[in-house]
Amino acid sequence: MLDQIEQWIDQTNSAFLARRVCCDRFSKVFEGFYSVSFLNNAFFVVVDKIPKPAFPELREMGLDDFIDMDITGITYKNTYYILPHVINNIRLHFHELVHVAQWKKLGTRGFIERYIREIQNYGYDKAPLETVAYFLDNHFVNIGKKFDIPSFISEKI
Repeated sequence: MLDQIEQWIDQTNSAFLARRVCCDRFSKVFEGFYSVSFLNNAFFVVVDKIPKPAFPELREMGLDDFIDMDITGITYKNTYYILPHVINNIRLHFHELVHVAQWKKLGTRGFIERYIREIQNYGYDKAPLETVAYFLDNHFVNIGKKFDIPSFISEKI
């Protein structure tokens, strides 16, 4: 199953390669949180529909709620997908970049395995990878002290 999900992610990222926008455009607003080199290797794509794998096996694993959930963004490796109406939502970009850092730290299989396990055990709202991302985007919007997010993720995961 993990191979199938990874293949789907790679195909999805490849299909949208020409539409990717580099996150280096956020270097000023995210200064102190994300380095320029990190942002140079992170991308987003504006899509009309958020791409999600809908394999029957995922539903059999109890992930129906996640698959059917209306979301405005999702991250696959170093690329995240957002809907047009949230393109200027800087908090969402910050949040998805937390996930880019998580993917980078855990690796593809590690992230997928952990994310699935967390959704199964805690549900989306209480999944630790999500709660960390929400905690950090809240810290950012409340003008909290600046610190390097990828380093923080590396230490805490």
